[in-house]
Amino acid sequence: MADIAIINGSVWTGAAGKPRADAIAVRDGRILAVGSTAEVRERAAAGARLIDASQALILPGFADSHTHFISGGFSLRNVRLRDAKSRQEFARRVTEKARELGKDKWVLNGGWDHEQFTPPELPRKEWIDAVTPDNPVCISRLDGHMVLANSLALRIAGITRETPVPPGGEIVIDPATGNPTGILKDAAMRLVYRHVPQPSAAERRDAAELALKHAAEHGLTSVHDMSDTSCYDVYRELAGIGRLTCRIAVYIPITEMDRTVQNVHKPARENDYLKLAGLKGFVDGSLGAATAYFFEPYADNAQTRGLLHDQMHPEGIMEERVRKADRLGLQVAVHAIGDRANSLLLDIYGRASSAGGKRDRRWRIEHAQHLRPDDIVRMGKLGVVGSMQPYHAIDDGCWAEKKLGMARLKTTYAFRSLLDCGVTLAFGSDWPVAPLDPLAGIYAAATRRTVDGKNPEGWMPEQKITVEQAVRGFTAGAAYAEFEESLKGTIEEGKLADIVVLDRDIFRIPPEQIQETRVLMTITGGWVVYER
Repeated sequence: MADIAIINGSVWTGAAGKPRADAIAVRDGRILAVGSTAEVRERAAAGARLIDASQALILPGFADSHTHFISGGFSLRNVRLRDAKSRQEFARRVTEKARELGKDKWVLNGGWDHEQFTPPELPRKEWIDAVTPDNPVCISRLDGHMVLANSLALRIAGITRETPVPPGGEIVIDPATGNPTGILKDAAMRLVYRHVPQPSAAERRDAAELALKHAAEHGLTSVHDMSDTSCYDVYRELAGIGRLTCRIAVYIPITEMDRTVQNVHKPARENDYLKLAGLKGFVDGSLGAATAYFFEPYADNAQTRGLLHDQMHPEGIMEERVRKADRLGLQVAVHAIGDRANSLLLDIYGRASSAGGKRDRRWRIEHAQHLRPDDIVRMGKLGVVGSMQPYHAIDDGCWAEKKLGMARLKTTYAFRSLLDCGVTLAFGSDWPVAPLDPLAGIYAAATRRTVDGKNPEGWMPEQKITVEQAVRGFTAGAAYAEFEESLKGTIEEGKLADIVVLDRDIFRIPPEQIQETRVLMTITGGWVVYER
């Protein structure tokens, strides 16, 4: 008999044979039955919790296929610069955070976007030096591939005009003075980050719990966390005391492969809430930082085609790591944004697949933002999962044309083309780079309306997909991407009771209204973790 019965709902199961139902019975964290309200009432045990959904839409619990989850938790407490639109506002918020933290404390995170400034310009250390004389500052652009360091942080790191530039990075120099401006890109960021005090275990745990609460409020029952073994240890502790309210699949750096192997000789799956899922690598940087790696130069800077990430140096090392991971049976998920980066990664995957023989690998490309048409076809043929973040399309779409020119944008965030070529899409947010909100991602994929309001019919509208296809990206596609389609991603008997209830039916309203939808309830494993 069921211990929870959800009745009088509008259930979209996501299952092929039975797409709609009225009610769900849950027992011991699993789905016992899916059917009519009358059928489910009959399965309810005496004393079972009865949840009347009042015709609200019920979906499989959302999954986010690409987060930096504990970093997101920290970002909820650190300076927030994402919507700062002027240098004055930028400096004011940094000033307030420095005062709040007190002398000698680092000001971190930020999430600034220089494309919102009028005119767009990279921030400089001079914007904040006068107001942060006693606080080292290292605040990141929203994509995490560029930071602004103030003069104090540069001094602590020993960065001067003579500092050698590490492979895969850039220290931006003022052409007038020959001195660093404070902007550091990709590998160069580590010159400062290695001096930032590491958070304590207690601080990491607090950030994780903040992130879990935030996820539950947005209907998330699973996340894929691109992090490291220290984060895995935090989740393991929380799992041990029953404090994980969301299932977490951790992907740790491919450079930590040997440590991963040691961990998977212990339980790779702690329980249904936590597993060490695989390895995360990088080929290049980001479009906003002009470090995404392209075949052709940037339209607004003919001197660069972007940068290969330092994980690509020395030449051949990424392929060596991918092949080793394949021999060990570890899933690989690699960041690639520029068209040349994606092409290089597909070359590596293709050769490694041929060398390793036929098997179900489900290798992933994280972001897969800018693709040549031939490489879209190749992704489908190789069975590579497109782990993509739809919100980036409506954000980058505000300014990407000046970076690349219109002709090269036809296959940017090519959701429709990828689906047409048989690629499984696993959607996510890249939080804290973008909002941890699957509904915002569904809205973005279905409408492609840029956040500046300038593309009401959609940016590159030929790449729109349906609401149902977008929902599958945040449910079944995400489950497939972590080899868990037999456990979650649809509402079917025997699967984990991961469920989200929404205040309106997003399949029956204009897609433009999806962003007004609210989560009413989030259930993970039959456990109500959020209720509005």
